[in-house]
Amino acid sequence: MTQLEFKAPGPGSWELEQTHFARPATRYTSTLVAEPLARGFGEGTKRYGLLLDTLRMRFVNDFCYGKFVPVGAPDNASGPPPKPIFMLLTRLHPEIRRRIAAAPDTIAKKLWREDMRRWDDEYKPDSIARNSKIQNTAVAALGDAEFLAHLEEVRANVVEMIYRHHIFTIPCCFPVGHFVSEVQRWTGLPSGEVLGVLKGAAPISRGVGATPLERLRAAIAAKGITAASVHGRPAQQVLDDLRSTEGVGEALQAYLDVVAYRLVSGYDVGDKYALEMPEMLVGTIFGATDKADRPADFTKRRDELRAKVPEAHRAEFDQWLEEARFIHRLRDERGIYNDVWGTGLARRSVLEAGRRLKDGGVLPDAALAVNASHEEIVGLLNGGKQPSVEELRRRQAWRETKTVADAPAFLGPEPKGPPPSEWLPKKAQANARAMDTVIRELFQVQTQKAPPRSVVGLPVHPGVYEGPVRIVTGPQDFNRLQQGDVLVTRNTGPAFNVVLPLLGAIVTDRGGQLSHAAIVAREYGIPAVVGTREATTMFADGARVRVNGETGIVELVEAGR
Repeated sequence: MTQLEFKAPGPGSWELEQTHFARPATRYTSTLVAEPLARGFGEGTKRYGLLLDTLRMRFVNDFCYGKFVPVGAPDNASGPPPKPIFMLLTRLHPEIRRRIAAAPDTIAKKLWREDMRRWDDEYKPDSIARNSKIQNTAVAALGDAEFLAHLEEVRANVVEMIYRHHIFTIPCCFPVGHFVSEVQRWTGLPSGEVLGVLKGAAPISRGVGATPLERLRAAIAAKGITAASVHGRPAQQVLDDLRSTEGVGEALQAYLDVVAYRLVSGYDVGDKYALEMPEMLVGTIFGATDKADRPADFTKRRDELRAKVPEAHRAEFDQWLEEARFIHRLRDERGIYNDVWGTGLARRSVLEAGRRLKDGGVLPDAALAVNASHEEIVGLLNGGKQPSVEELRRRQAWRETKTVADAPAFLGPEPKGPPPSEWLPKKAQANARAMDTVIRELFQVQTQKAPPRSVVGLPVHPGVYEGPVRIVTGPQDFNRLQQGDVLVTRNTGPAFNVVLPLLGAIVTDRGGQLSHAAIVAREYGIPAVVGTREATTMFADGARVRVNGETGIVELVEAGR
């Protein structure tokens, strides 16, 4: 394959996005995501009086690169200007002045409370209605013209869902960032210890289908069906048998209606939705029960942390803990009800397009359609000849064999980070600290040197667990997950919670204390270590490891065979 050149997609510093896109993206996704993401994210930063304008994404050789764009910064900037120039900008630039003036109202008026109302009363019900309408469409029964119209509807829905996800990025993160930054100022405690008090505040992170799953398990138990009784049988046959069992079939369908077309392993139409993974579904259905948090557990964690806060700040601690817990569920809800669902439905439609193209002799394999953009799929359905089968196969091979390890970490000059919050006028400092904390805790990785035969990361949830490694590098790996496995992956997304009942522990290469892996591990109460940088390359699939959720060390116990 010809060696591709990596060029910066524009002036300034561009950093490889490794948390959400661990592999090259499909053309379908890469041609849709950048505009609605930047638009939604930018609306949030403006509303919250931040000097960060937006987040821009571009795809280079199908790898995702991004850069944070400060208000008033030239396109070629790779960091803040010298302090005197920056301080002059804060006095002279009209938009910077407006945002600084608006910053105190963000906290005083608790804008996120209004945003949560908008989510609960307007956006969430409408997103459910939009995605449900598409999900309930019998796509295989549509005529040619109707199917083309359906493809346009699905594309528009994906764009809208990405936008909706990101208009709530700042609201869902800001109060949490403010809480963590203030508690750390008062106590100097590590962020992982502070964030432990958020456990139980995001029940959605234990699984979008948690309640239907509980009902399904009860129905299965009532019929005397156990994991042992289905062991060794093909997973799809198990699902078919459950579907035809009186008193169980309806409960199974109710669960599948919730999880079936949500992506499990990422944010791209190249990732699989749950219905494509029968082994994973059967494992989840017969897996461990949910370890939901109890009120007494929260009270104990809160009181222990509160005792470490100076008495003069305890009233503020109580206030900001309440706000952080109030908003925390929005973090995963905005993905699960928006783009994780909408993109999964887009994958279903792309695969249906592939089936039609295969039946028409255009493609030898329906799944090749996943490697085409929306416009290319429509063109092929209308009799076009491009892209060729050879080109689609080339793209597929590129996506399946390359990871972020094959792309430069930066294009253009290496970014220097935001200006210190102390450079800002006092009334804008709290907002800046909150967002600096969020960004740090989302993307931070451990830099400490690990002991031999180990990796070290950020400890998320206490506990020690020993079990077999299951390396998950893409959707093809999910069906191999077994009860008690240690999930070792580069990163996770909100839809990973479908497989949580199977897992004994979670270990990731990327992500910090506010990453999705950290959130779901806390909510589900399993040991986790994130931001290890190298767990996926250090341990072999099947190796036995010991995960210490208190020290952040993952130790090899027995090499894989």
